[in-house]
Amino acid sequence: MSEHKTHITSYTTHFMVLLALLILTWATVSITNINLGPYSVTAALLIACLKATLVLLYFMHLKFDSKILKISFSAVMVVFALVILLTFFDYLFR
Repeated sequence: MSEHKTHITSYTTHFMVLLALLILTWATVSITNINLGPYSVTAALLIACLKATLVLLYFMHLKFDSKILKISFSAVMVVFALVILLTFFDYLFR
């Protein structure tokens, strides 16, 4: 009962991921001040996807899971990217 379990990643890694998430959040907020036209939403969504990927990899430990979970996650992300891409094509060509 006195097993001592350690974390998979160090606290330094968690702090660096937190710092990256804060910087990306600042970038998302800052991008609203730049006029990118119809690509403002695209840029904000790309940053949001990057933040979600960091959370999934480090805080949800997907980086250390089995290969089948990594493959299924990648397949879901590809389908999600295709849906977003089709949505933006509809949005851009109206």
